[in-house]
Amino acid sequence: MNSDDTLSLLACQIDIPATESAAARDEHLADSSRKVRAQLSAQPADLVVLPELSSTDYSRAAFDRLDEIAEPLDGASFQTWRAVAMEHRCHVSYSFARQGQAGTHISIAVVAPDGSLVGHYDKLHLCQYGASMEKEYFVAGDHIFTFNIKSFKISPIICYDIRIPEMSRSLTLKHGVDLILHCGAYYRDESFETWHSFATTPAMENQTFFLSLNRAGPTWGNSIFCEPWMDENTQPVRFAETAEDFRRLTVTKDRLQQARESYSFLTDRLPDYDVL
Repeated sequence: MNSDDTLSLLACQIDIPATESAAARDEHLADSSRKVRAQLSAQPADLVVLPELSSTDYSRAAFDRLDEIAEPLDGASFQTWRAVAMEHRCHVSYSFARQGQAGTHISIAVVAPDGSLVGHYDKLHLCQYGASMEKEYFVAGDHIFTFNIKSFKISPIICYDIRIPEMSRSLTLKHGVDLILHCGAYYRDESFETWHSFATTPAMENQTFFLSLNRAGPTWGNSIFCEPWMDENTQPVRFAETAEDFRRLTVTKDRLQQARESYSFLTDRLPDYDVL
């Protein structure tokens, strides 16, 4: 198999402390980047993935201080992960509160091994139930974002986006995405129990790799990585229940192709169901 047809990931279920000031945010960025550097020094990866709002706490107390802790695209988070990407010659996908012209966004940005900003995604669907109160503080985005590493097309989505199946479907059918990076802040509220079902289903029905990455902590955790096909012999990768967990994951074109050849879900679709 061509080396371009294998992608190595370092998925980081990290602990995120209270960050109610820019100084606390920056101290956390320094600490989390040290942990990621240690992991990459032990074993390199093509892509490092961090959870939703990986730069800040997910809490009302933190959101009340967005005027101070939100950042521009080239702010503290970019500078931190840019240095890591350049040092270890990898891509890094990270998440932060972004200051935009229309307001503050929950954003994911990707930085390349040369230190350049590949692009960014602003969360399209804001969550306002359970422990979430995003519509009170953030504004929704207006675009999707895809990027390429080796022969793989990748797209990030954020937390509540997973509950809207049309989004993952469109990324697969219209944009040819091989790997969806679903970065969340999944608190153990009434919706937590259903989260994994919403992760395994799009992986299998769209026949894509699907990383659903949460933050660590007593009320968070339980990240999951899904393959394009899973059964009693091929199970999803389950992260630690609450603890920090750095997982090495591998995505291959062979596994993607094998799933789609063995199970012809996508090719058996009818062209139009509305006319029936």
